[in-house]
Amino acid sequence: MTTQVKSYVRTKKSDSTNDVENFIREYKQKRWVPNSERIGKADSLSAWYSVEELEEFLALAKSNGGDGVRFFYGAFPEDYAAKPEYAGRQTLVMIATKSRTTEDGCVADKNIYRKNNGRVEILSGGIPRTCPPVCPPPDGGMGDFGITIVDRGSKGMEII
Repeated sequence: MTTQVKSYVRTKKSDSTNDVENFIREYKQKRWVPNSERIGKADSLSAWYSVEELEEFLALAKSNGGDGVRFFYGAFPEDYAAKPEYAGRQTLVMIATKSRTTEDGCVADKNIYRKNNGRVEILSGGIPRTCPPVCPPPDGGMGDFGITIVDRGSKGMEII
């Protein structure tokens, strides 16, 4: 996959707490509720990687000529046998990318492929820990953000 943009838009180092809470609330109300109803259980609200996993992936990306990472939204298949508790839930997929500026000034970000045991494979990160089903204890993690009251219409209200 190649994405072309005219120039990079650099974001500040972090968003305000208010922005983060608004992003999470918007997601829960507009996407999480319908997703959860469709799959018949609470869908994932977050994906977690350790700092070590991220550093290892970034080093691998760099050693293969990468200068960026693209995050894709994904979903585990309904019959995901490797971790049945993840089946049907959404996740994130990290793909290493390499950018170049084209003659017309656009920036093209290409996914990186490499040989692995004689096969050509996309350079991707591992499967993150998603919540649910694997959530932090109530005194940490998502408990600091994202308490949202969701109006489910005739189904009542829910705090998530």
